[in-house]
Amino acid sequence: MIQYVEREDLEVEKYDACIDNSIQSRIYAFSWYLDIVADNWDVLVLDDYKAVMPIPCRKKAGIKYVYPPLWLLELGIFSLSENIDYNPFFKLLFQKFKSVESRLNSAINIQENTSCFVGKQMQILLISDDYNTICNGYRKDRRKDLNKAKKVDLTEKWNDNPEKLIQLFKNNVGKRTPNITDKDYLVLEELIKICIEKKVGEILSVYNKEDRLVASGFFLKHKKAVTILVSSTDFKHRKNGANTFLIDRAIYKFEKNFSIFNFGGSSMESIAKYFLSFGATSNNYQQIKYNNLPWFIKLLKKMS
Repeated sequence: MIQYVEREDLEVEKYDACIDNSIQSRIYAFSWYLDIVADNWDVLVLDDYKAVMPIPCRKKAGIKYVYPPLWLLELGIFSLSENIDYNPFFKLLFQKFKSVESRLNSAINIQENTSCFVGKQMQILLISDDYNTICNGYRKDRRKDLNKAKKVDLTEKWNDNPEKLIQLFKNNVGKRTPNITDKDYLVLEELIKICIEKKVGEILSVYNKEDRLVASGFFLKHKKAVTILVSSTDFKHRKNGANTFLIDRAIYKFEKNFSIFNFGGSSMESIAKYFLSFGATSNNYQQIKYNNLPWFIKLLKKMS
């Protein structure tokens, strides 16, 4: 039996244990992570936490809807068994909410031919081999970038200040994504700090010989996977191979203890092509886009 459980009524220890031990386990679904990034969230719970589906939600004009928080890449259903029927979860979800937008984890594959499940792609690199073998799989352009980085004396710095990464992102990527608000950046700063405290995240920065920050990224660590949550280069100094150097240095460090390097995913052809040039492959996932709201609520959502 699936029950709708509000956050305040959640048995947190049982919920987090389900996330941790689930087949689809992802760091984004832990209660502490969702408490940081989501305005509000509830959960669909199967029996005694045999499977759970966390649901970030908001309310507009008295109507609750499911939305995708920034800094959260994969959600969906998390189950202790492979023999879980996903369909009752989605049926109840669409009964409870007239609008749903959510990115499912890549371990879930919905076979139904319906327009509300949209296929997307993320890029994954297997890093179980030694570094030299992985590096030999880079395409020619990436190896050229690494030679550029060496010639201009780029250096790596781990455990840099989170504020420096956020400011770099804000001044570069952020200017091209104006929908990211000051509140979103404050949430990101808190998230990075908590992840570092919990030893599930690390910052890598790249500096040039003038000691100018030219690239930086934050990497999440969970089970055997490392994921780029957020990264940026200085657009004024991006012909020096800094972004490739950043990713390469992260791969060099993490291949010793991890087996999967997740680039965070992009269905944009140019970005996906860049990630694939490290020898990565594309991995499919699905996004829910369901909207049965009245027209005036749709308008309010667009304005918010």
